[in-house]
Amino acid sequence: MIAIIADDHPLFRVALAQASQQILGTDAVLLQANSMAQLWALLLQHPDAELIFLDLKLPDAEGFAGLTSLRTEYPDIAILMVSAIEDPAVIKQALQLGASAYIPKSAPLDLLSEAVAQVVAGETWVPAELVNDVEKARDLIDQDFARRLEQLTPQQFRVLKMIADGLLNKQIAFEMQVQETTIKQHVSAILRKLNVNNRTLAGILFEKLKLPDEF
Repeated sequence: MIAIIADDHPLFRVALAQASQQILGTDAVLLQANSMAQLWALLLQHPDAELIFLDLKLPDAEGFAGLTSLRTEYPDIAILMVSAIEDPAVIKQALQLGASAYIPKSAPLDLLSEAVAQVVAGETWVPAELVNDVEKARDLIDQDFARRLEQLTPQQFRVLKMIADGLLNKQIAFEMQVQETTIKQHVSAILRKLNVNNRTLAGILFEKLKLPDEF
């Protein structure tokens, strides 16, 4: 098994790698990334990875956008969110956007082991003491929007992110090394799937994936 730990804190990353090695066994390959950029590079080299431990507040993850882009691009890889944030609404949102588990950074080794075992078995996991609070928590993102996001292809999701960043079609075409007409087709499909009538509104919706300032 190949697992990737994406966290920008070196000491925590090393500690999580050591703990995960004990849980997954000596045959498991544990790779480390300190940014989303490094994580994407590792996934290109190891598309057969099965687990990703993803820090919610990784600097270039843009909140839930990092999780959503990974889910879109690599739907078969289980993603375990790891965060110091233990707010039930945040946990609920991570699970609704496709995380397989949400592990507080304060969790002891036995809980980490329990979470990994559940995920490897195809289940989802959150700390037992938070389950009820998570179920009752408010939605940070409109669930209709979350369902619509799931309809986007990986290419369309990348285009949407660049729309939110303010890029024009010709700039997006340059970044993706395709014809501008292809980008126009993607934009039309994005607007239709998100049920909005212009790219500005689509960009505003994407911004909702970023973690609110209160966290």
